Amino acid sequence: MIDPLTALAGIQAAVALIKKVSKTVDDVSSLGPVLGKYFDAKSTATKAAVQAKKSKSSMGTAIQIEMALDQAKRFEDELQLLFMQSGKIDVWNKIKSRAAAMDVESAHDARREREAAEKHKKELDDIVELCLMGLIFLVLLGAIVYFVFGILAQRQ
Repeated sequence: MIDPLTALAGIQAAVALIKKVSKTVDDVSSLGPVLGKYFDAKSTATKAAVQAKKSKSSMGTAIQIEMALDQAKRFEDELQLLFMQSGKIDVWNKIKSRAAAMDVESAHDARREREAAEKHKKELDDIVELCLMGLIFLVLLGAIVYFVFGILAQRQ
């Protein structure tokens, strides 16, 4: 698991890079590669934040995570404004739409992975249960045979 604070630092580095590059480009479409880095960093940070929340992180870490995610949201609002000003709001809307669709697919993938892991665990539990039942059956069968042959041996 990646450290959430390291992941959030990745977001901040990507934001700084985008701000620097955006001052030197003529067209927002030239920002594609650096925007990709930003959204990759944001995705990593979001996953790290979810993991940190599950592990009941300290209040200080939680505050840093939430503040950084809030900063990322405000930065995305600035990006949207940049796209609006350049007359490329349709591109921004497509980016957001595609990102939302990818998030939904990612959630479905995570659910499928969880379900597969649960199914695998259940199958293993079933196998262990069958083995134990077989062992108990063999022990009982052995005990019955032992007693039957013990009784027969005493009669002779």
